[in-house]
Amino acid sequence: MGRLLLYGVGEKMTRRFAAVVLAGQAFAVFFGALVAYGISRADDDGNRSTYLLLGCVLAVISLLTSGALRRPWGVTLGWLVQAATLAFAFIVPAMVIVGVIFGALWVTALFQGNKMDQLTRDYTGSSA
Repeated sequence: MGRLLLYGVGEKMTRRFAAVVLAGQAFAVFFGALVAYGISRADDDGNRSTYLLLGCVLAVISLLTSGALRRPWGVTLGWLVQAATLAFAFIVPAMVIVGVIFGALWVTALFQGNKMDQLTRDYTGSSA
């Protein structure tokens, strides 16, 4: 049975799958920030620069987190990125869909990566 990693360093495939999810999420969040900027500009809202800045910062943090998964706090930061993406839905309501999809991909990456790492350990342990 797989375990859900909340803190610590995952093995090779867990880190790879999680990094791919976070890198893809960075692009989705960046485009969501552009949508927030465009909507606020059309509504003549004065917060448009703030929305764009927050979205870009979250996208950069997501990219940096994908590289930080070798650190014990990297996975925890990944969970915070998932929560922040869902919180971005307060600015752009459609981001709740993006947050749910990438949250599900994140959980899947952690479970399936762990499963694949376990299968690799079992295979290499039995052939030695």
